Amino acid sequence: MNDRRVVITGVGVLSPLGNDLQSTWEGLKAGKSGIGEITLTDPEPYPCKIAGEVKDFEAGPWFNNPKDARRADRYAQFAIAASKMAISDAGLDDEGIDRNRVGVMVGSGIGGLGTLENEHTKLLNRGASRVSPFVIPMMISNIGSGILSMEYGFGGPNMVIVTACATANHNIGEAWRMIKFGDADAFVCGGAEASILPMGLSGFSNMKALSTRNDEPERASRPFDTGRDGFVMGEGAGVVCIEEYEHAKKRGATIYAELAGYGISGDAYHMTSPHPEGEGAARCMDMALQHAQMNPEEVTYVNAHGTSTPLGDICETKAIKKSFGNHAKDNLIVSSTKSMTGHLLGAAGGVELAACLMAIKDNVIPPTINLEDQDPECDLDYTPNTAREVEVKSALSNSFGFGGHNASVLVKQMD
Repeated sequence: MNDRRVVITGVGVLSPLGNDLQSTWEGLKAGKSGIGEITLTDPEPYPCKIAGEVKDFEAGPWFNNPKDARRADRYAQFAIAASKMAISDAGLDDEGIDRNRVGVMVGSGIGGLGTLENEHTKLLNRGASRVSPFVIPMMISNIGSGILSMEYGFGGPNMVIVTACATANHNIGEAWRMIKFGDADAFVCGGAEASILPMGLSGFSNMKALSTRNDEPERASRPFDTGRDGFVMGEGAGVVCIEEYEHAKKRGATIYAELAGYGISGDAYHMTSPHPEGEGAARCMDMALQHAQMNPEEVTYVNAHGTSTPLGDICETKAIKKSFGNHAKDNLIVSSTKSMTGHLLGAAGGVELAACLMAIKDNVIPPTINLEDQDPECDLDYTPNTAREVEVKSALSNSFGFGGHNASVLVKQMD
């Protein structure tokens, strides 16, 4: 099992900064914010009136049949679009690939919330007979993976893991594990989310999780800053194609990096709050390092979960210091790209892994913007406000979800 190396050969991204990988990456390097006033629904009733929306997205071109696009929830439309970008990038749709050895794991933390809202309104106002017969397949979190599998004939393992904000990382990590174990040669994996909706806004606002810095949308997401007051919701998708190294090499695929390690743990502490000492997150990062057979000192960059919540940023800082020891303070470079994209919930890990891959490719670490008055309890190098040019040999991406679900993925330059 352990001699099967896994590499990343394709990337697809939809984010508040752009509708593909390159525009998203250019925005991240430039320290650009994708946060603005909500347009997808009337923001007036909600304490939080800002979000990171995907702009000018048309689903139709990503589906073989325009009807199929209309029968997919917005989250699934994002999943299909980003997955097709990744598949095209990797060349995984080439003839000659054994499609029964290609799996799909593109998940969603919340799934088809828009479909549920719309159809429930119909049920209440117009009666049961007016509810769409497509409501169940449109709503469920696994349907994006199902649609992809059917369209491409990918007959390998087909499933999704739903772990709130850790969803994308868990889908990528468990796909990695299945390739290592020999159950597949390649996977399309990641996450998608579209929850900037009345129910999503109401739920997160009423639990006091969201920023209310409505008068300054671009400055609202400010991880590790003393002025942070909650996260800003984002939407989009981040998907990667991962492959067994020899499989990728044999077909001449371009390799972004090796997916070297994966860590997974549970906080076993609280429904929504992280462990105050970062215990679970630290064990998660430790496991990723162990699987990669790397020392802490070999990691250049950590793309932090860094949501801009008062508690979460402190707890993650403690966890990083536990896992990386002296290296955390001496040489490790950290940043939170959520300062620019907002928090994409179940899609966050996929987009943030893409940022790690591009950091390795271009030797540029994206900044944490809006870091103007660093919290003394957050005392690491968070790459404040401006991108930094430095050789990035390896990068670790953290995602932590409600319920105490933790996932870290570690990528490195190919040897």
